Amino acid sequence: MQEELITEQVARINIYALISRLLMNEVDESLLKLITEDENMMSFFPNFKKWKKRDAMTPKDLIEKELNVDFTNLFLLHLIPYESFYVREDQQMETGGDNPVQSLYNTFDFRVELDEARVMSADHIGVELEFMYKLAEAQYQALKDGADKVAAEIAGIQYNFLKDHLLEWAPMFLLNVKLEAGTALYFDAAELALEFIMSDFEYLTELQNSTFIDNSLVEEK
Repeated sequence: MQEELITEQVARINIYALISRLLMNEVDESLLKLITEDENMMSFFPNFKKWKKRDAMTPKDLIEKELNVDFTNLFLLHLIPYESFYVREDQQMETGGDNPVQSLYNTFDFRVELDEARVMSADHIGVELEFMYKLAEAQYQALKDGADKVAAEIAGIQYNFLKDHLLEWAPMFLLNVKLEAGTALYFDAAELALEFIMSDFEYLTELQNSTFIDNSLVEEK
């Protein structure tokens, strides 16, 4: 069971790292190379893999003339990638310290450099996915250290964050990205993110009801 959990954590860390990066900032040549030269990673992007423009253009032109233009249209101009816009009745973004997501980050000492990340608020989808990535990393380390009680607690934090935050709005946003995407990469990225957060919630739900959680609680007593 322990080895299975550790293996699962590695996969979760890698996918959360990938989708948070893709949905937070424009693609650069190093990221594009990482995706296109890794067959396992390319399997996540089936439409991008067979996209004719990918072979017809240099990486630099593909990024500047297609991918970054699409990113700007999707995440900066036409769609709003912030939780507060979707969950508040007035559809206003909460950019201040009263944002409940920011309060949660503060509780777990997760720091968001908004200027560096080029986002306006801590509830940007890329930042929320990065938070899940950091939690998955912490859970992995706890499992490696044999700290099952800590790992179980972190799993519970992830379960609640998906339930109370990401799943409340991200599916609708990602469906809109798929509808509006002008490139195969961002269509596939939205599809990957959508399918993964749904399946990861199922995984975390199962984990909440597993003997791993029960045994951790017994250890605590």
